[in-house]
Amino acid sequence: MTESPVRRAEWLAVLACCTAASLAAVEWSWRNSAMLNYGDAVAHLHIARRVLDSHRPGLAQLGSVWLPLPHLFLLPFVAVYRWWANGIAGMIPSALAYLAGCAGVYRLARRWLPPLAAALTLAFFATNPNLLYLQTTAMTEPLFLCELIWTVVWLVEWRASLEVSPRHASRLLWCIAASLVAAIFTRYDGWILALLAWVCVGLVLLRRGELRSRAFWLAGAVVVAAPVAWFVYNASVFGDWLEFARGPYSAKAIELRTAAPGWPPHPGWHNPWVSMQLFTKAAEMDAAAVAWGNVVLTISLLGTAWAWITARRREFLWALLLWLPIPFYAYSVAYNSVPIFLPVWWPHSWYNTRYGIELLPALALGLGFAAQFALAAVGEFKPRWKGYAAGLLFAWVALNAWQVVRERPLIYIEGTKNIDARRPFEIQIPPVLRALLATRPGGVILMDTSTYPQLVALTGIPLRQTINESDKELYRAALAEPAQHAAIVLAFDGDAIDDAVKAHPTGLTAAGRFIAPGQAPGTVYVSDTRALNKGQ
Repeated sequence: MTESPVRRAEWLAVLACCTAASLAAVEWSWRNSAMLNYGDAVAHLHIARRVLDSHRPGLAQLGSVWLPLPHLFLLPFVAVYRWWANGIAGMIPSALAYLAGCAGVYRLARRWLPPLAAALTLAFFATNPNLLYLQTTAMTEPLFLCELIWTVVWLVEWRASLEVSPRHASRLLWCIAASLVAAIFTRYDGWILALLAWVCVGLVLLRRGELRSRAFWLAGAVVVAAPVAWFVYNASVFGDWLEFARGPYSAKAIELRTAAPGWPPHPGWHNPWVSMQLFTKAAEMDAAAVAWGNVVLTISLLGTAWAWITARRREFLWALLLWLPIPFYAYSVAYNSVPIFLPVWWPHSWYNTRYGIELLPALALGLGFAAQFALAAVGEFKPRWKGYAAGLLFAWVALNAWQVVRERPLIYIEGTKNIDARRPFEIQIPPVLRALLATRPGGVILMDTSTYPQLVALTGIPLRQTINESDKELYRAALAEPAQHAAIVLAFDGDAIDDAVKAHPTGLTAAGRFIAPGQAPGTVYVSDTRALNKGQ
C-alpha cells in the first residue's frame, strides 16, 4: 500500500459532510430537549460554572474526581447563563471535538487506504447515532476520542518521519506530547495511553540509538508533569494526593455505598474475562444494530489483521493503540469500581453503556481495511462490479445507522433513564423555590448541588446565591446552624443537610415536600430567623 496524501477537495468534502451530520444531530437533540439528559453532563456544566460563579470562584472549584480539561474548555461558554442552563455550553466543545475526531479518522485511514475505503471508514465512524448524540452533550467521550485518534495519527506520522526527516519527527513528538497531556487531563484512560505510547516511543529511539533526543526528554517531562500536577492539585486543595481515587465522591466510595449486602458489587467484579465481555458487548451495541454486533467486531478484527500483514508494519503498529480500551476496561470493570450494565445481560439495566463508544475508531478502521480487501477482490475478478460493491457497502453503513436509530441508540436510552429519574424533582422543586425567593429577594439557599445540580439553573438564580458542598468551610458552618445561614433550606432524606436539619431544627419551618419514584424524598424549609443572605 502506498501513502495517499489527502487533497484539499477531500478535506472540504469531509468537513462539509461531518458538519452537516453534526448540525443535524444538534438540531434533533435541541428539539427533543436531550442535551441535558445525562446527569453527568449536567454535573460537568455545573462544575465549570462554579469556577466562575460561586462564593470562592477559582480553579479549586474543579473538584477532585473528574479530570479538569473538559471543564476548562466549557468555561467560555458556561459564562453565558442561558447556555449553561439549556446545555448549549456543553454542545459547542463536544461538537468541535467530534469534527476534529472525524478529520483524524480520515487522515489515518488515508495513510493506507484509497479514498473510497477511507470514506467508508469515516462514514461508519461519523454517522454513528450514539456518537452523534454524545457530541451534543457535555459528556467527555467525544473529546477523549479526538485525543486518542490524533495521538495515533501523530505517532504513525512520527514513525514514518524518523526515516526521512528527523527534524519533522522532533516536531511531531511535541504534538504527541500535547495530545497525551490533553488525554491525561480528560479521562483516566489517557494515563494508560500516555504511559504505553511514551514508553514505546522511547523503545523505538533506544533501538535506533537515538534515546538522547532532546525533544524526547523535554516532551516526556511535560507528559510526566501532567499526572503529577493532578496529584499536587488534589493534595493542596483536598489534603489528599489520591482524593480522586479514594475520596467520598470516588468511584470506589460510590460503589461501597450502593452495593447490595451479600452480592458482588456488579457483574464482572474481580473477573477480567467477564469484564472484557461486558465492554466488547457494549462496544458492539454502541456501534451496530443488535443483530450485527458480533459480525462487525469479527470483520473489524479480520480487517485489522489483514492491515497488519499488508500495511507498513512499523507504522501500523501504532494504530493498534486504538484497541487499548479493551484491556483498559477489562481491568477497570474488574478491579476499579467501574460497572457496566447492559439491557441484554443481567441486571438488564443501563449504566456506563457509553464506554463502548471508545472502541468505535478501531472498529471503523478495521472495517475500512476489510472493505478495501473486498473491493480489491471484486476489482480483480469482476472489475465492472466494483462500483456496485462499493455502493452496497455504503448502503450497509447507512442501513446500520438507521437500524441503530430504530432500535433506539443505547447511549441515548441510558440518558433518558437518567433524566426520567430526575425529572419529577426538576418539575416540582424550581417553581416552589422561585415562589419562596419572591418573598425573600436575594435569599440564600442551602442545598447539595452534587445530586441535582440543574435545580439551580432551572430556578434562575446564580450559584453564588446557594451554599453548597463546594463551599467547604461556609457549608460546614451552615450545616451547624442552617436557619442562621440560609433563608431557604433544601434537604433530601438521608443527606448531610437532612441530618443537619434534624440536629438543628430551630428556626426552620417545612414549606414543601417532594416525592419521586425511586428517589429519596425532598423537603424545603424556610428560615424564621434568617430571611436574607447572610454568608454571601
